Amino acid sequence: MPRIAVIDRNLCKSKKCGHLCAKVCPLNRAGKECVKVNEFPEINESLCIGCGLCVKSCEKAGFGAISIVNLPEELKENPIHRFGPNQFVLYRLPFPIKNEIVGIIGSNGLGKTTALKILSGELKPNLGVLDGVAEPEQLIKIFRGTELQNYLEMLIEKKIKTSVKPQRVDQIPFLYREKVSKLLEKVDERKILNELISLLNLQSVMDSKIDEISGGELQRVAIAACLAKDADFFFFDEPTSFLDVFQRLNVAKIIRKYCENRAVMVVDHDLATLDFLADRIHIFYGCPGVYGIVSKPYSVRAGINTFLDGFIKEDNVRIRQEPITFFTSLAEQSISPEIAVFFENIKKKFEKFQLEIRSGDIRKKEVLAVLGANALGKTTFAKILAGEIKADYGIIKNKVKISYKPQYVQTDFKGTVRQLLSTVADVENDEYKSEIIRPLGLEKLLEKNVQELSGGELQRVAIALTLSRDANLYLLDEPSAFLDVEQRIAIGKMINKIAEIKEKSVLVIDHDLLFLSQIGRRAMLFLGIPGKSGYAEIDTLKNSFNKFLKEIGITFRKDPQTGRPRANKPNSKIDREQKESGEFFYV
Repeated sequence: MPRIAVIDRNLCKSKKCGHLCAKVCPLNRAGKECVKVNEFPEINESLCIGCGLCVKSCEKAGFGAISIVNLPEELKENPIHRFGPNQFVLYRLPFPIKNEIVGIIGSNGLGKTTALKILSGELKPNLGVLDGVAEPEQLIKIFRGTELQNYLEMLIEKKIKTSVKPQRVDQIPFLYREKVSKLLEKVDERKILNELISLLNLQSVMDSKIDEISGGELQRVAIAACLAKDADFFFFDEPTSFLDVFQRLNVAKIIRKYCENRAVMVVDHDLATLDFLADRIHIFYGCPGVYGIVSKPYSVRAGINTFLDGFIKEDNVRIRQEPITFFTSLAEQSISPEIAVFFENIKKKFEKFQLEIRSGDIRKKEVLAVLGANALGKTTFAKILAGEIKADYGIIKNKVKISYKPQYVQTDFKGTVRQLLSTVADVENDEYKSEIIRPLGLEKLLEKNVQELSGGELQRVAIALTLSRDANLYLLDEPSAFLDVEQRIAIGKMINKIAEIKEKSVLVIDHDLLFLSQIGRRAMLFLGIPGKSGYAEIDTLKNSFNKFLKEIGITFRKDPQTGRPRANKPNSKIDREQKESGEFFYV
């Protein structure tokens, strides 16, 4: 059976442990060099017997840097790319197809961004040969007779042009420090800039510098820049992060409109948006950070449902222990009569924006879902509750201890994740490990420096930090950002468990309707004119979702197989029927 050994160099402390992995390896002790000692250890995969002693000893030492995984027996093919000795491996590639939008789903760390870089020509694959790159003929031979053959031939011969919207839009200000208008004017090869500015509502930021605009504005600027290029193939890596529901579905419509007769590939974790946008789906599966495999293309519904079911029939591989299913709602369950926080007619006025929060309360053992478009005051209300902003008018009764995770996570903490979490909790406590560490998948991050964390890793640590504090009310602002589907489901279950068992109150602001529908018992809906005025009130989950979706003109139906919400195609038969009945969202 083929075997992969991967060593995470960010976690490996070989000098500190004295190369423990080499010392415990039975083959090394027998005189063979299965684990070679260099600056970083190297494991010979052809010699490795998969005993797991090096993995266990590394974990026991507190580092957890080594992963040794048996590949599926059905995988009898060479990799497309490997980053180095004992580094991540990618098998297969998704197929870009002209006149279609191909969606990509899968957990973080499985090579989705790597695949886009190869297909866009940014990264030259090495087919697993670590001392060079693959000859073009070798790569084409692998995909002979498939849709990918013609694409790769044209890419190699430079007969096609690609345009890429990068994943980490928050890094753009480090590359460009000029005005938004100057950046977009540079790339307007299709002469559609004015249309894109209007459709993406970018008029107000055109004279701003790139490093002065918000995450949502930066995302829309990056999408405009990608679409403005005169390309044959467009690649969008996580285009919905930082965007509200209306903006997500609006972006989906814009991508479809301006990429007609061209090929598009979209990576995203928002299943509702991907379902709404894509024509077919590829699933990435494997072991995060170790290896990734690309499935065959599926129809959109079959692809998403196969991913949620967790069994890839064609490869005879189960990618998770249990399928992901969605319940109707917690809204039908009883709400605790005990009030944790009561607020009455909260008002706050800024120079260009005013907010009104109508009287309401947050109950004990409740998860209150907060939704609405961007720039309507959701974060402002959270900051008023947290005491970071003082209201101009109104009363907050029953003031309680609050723990707050802000929308944009930043930290200047110099130290490891373990040291950071130890400031608020006993990290070695078994109960803490089962309630916080394991559900958030933080085991392998504990020895990692906080300053070196990726966006998704930092988000999970921030959630852990917030929920670890002693508080009665937890405020989580956009906790799903940068997280994959499975991480969102795990966090939703963890939040509900903390509210129910520990009798805490949780307020969650988010734009992923699927995520909110799984955790909310009631909802707080923000409406108004973005950037000018906002008002909010608490209602049932069903009423709030219906009002919000009516506002943006989108309906959702229930998938009969998984129970997940699916966005209806605009003006389809079921879309018209639901609008006529006033049922914009099933609950």
